[in-house]
Amino acid sequence: MKQYLDLVRHILEHGEKKEDRTGTGTISLFGHQSKYDLRQGFPILTTKKVLFDAVVWELLWFLRGSTNINDDLTQHTPIWNAWARQGGELGPIYGYQWRKWERFLWDGQANAYRKDHIDQISQAIDLIKKDPNSRRIIVSAWNVADIDRMALPPCHAFFQFYVVNGRLDCQLYQRSADVALGVPFNITSYALLMAMVACECDLIPGVLTHTLGDAHVYLNHIDGLKVQLERTPGTLPRLEIAKRNVLDYKFEDIKIIDYRPSAFIKFPIAV
Repeated sequence: MKQYLDLVRHILEHGEKKEDRTGTGTISLFGHQSKYDLRQGFPILTTKKVLFDAVVWELLWFLRGSTNINDDLTQHTPIWNAWARQGGELGPIYGYQWRKWERFLWDGQANAYRKDHIDQISQAIDLIKKDPNSRRIIVSAWNVADIDRMALPPCHAFFQFYVVNGRLDCQLYQRSADVALGVPFNITSYALLMAMVACECDLIPGVLTHTLGDAHVYLNHIDGLKVQLERTPGTLPRLEIAKRNVLDYKFEDIKIIDYRPSAFIKFPIAV
């Protein structure tokens, strides 16, 4: 995971101080791209412990279309608790947009529009299987009409799959990237999603391209990142997943093998 450490160094050396929504303050730069080849090992940081179980639970929660922290899956990952509204609701965030993007269709018999939903994940998988050369294998969480209803607008906003020579690649665009806390989680989550989709579609998981808009280090994360930069990256672990359809995966179907990270580094969340 040298690519991640290079990103951290680049921001600390070349980023600019910038105020932010939370009032914490950041060192920020705009526009950065890293690539992670899953054929070389599963991309999860070894210079600090990433809570892989939490990554799995959150991704499964998204894939269910869930938007409430009281969903039974979220008892294992309290990541979203800080943003939840009364009753645990978060509004139409990632999972809702992925699985239930709202649209309105004209019903001639009723002489009125009726609400319908688009399952973007199922559509993307169907395209990979039926038209792998398509340049439209895209899933978007950035629904402009729904932003004000969301507890937190999507940071990882848009991703596209690409099929070539029996391999599945994915590019993620992330408009806002908390480099210390969020980005390690995002890399692992989308690598896992890509591997799950590849498995269903009988493809080899290939290259994850991570494109960042505002890539920032919060000022109260600098000391922890400096500790991490002093550590030597270890060997990447191996991902083992059952052969399933993506929407049928359960927690016990997903395992990470030989993950031996350095000690966990705690970073405060900027809400």
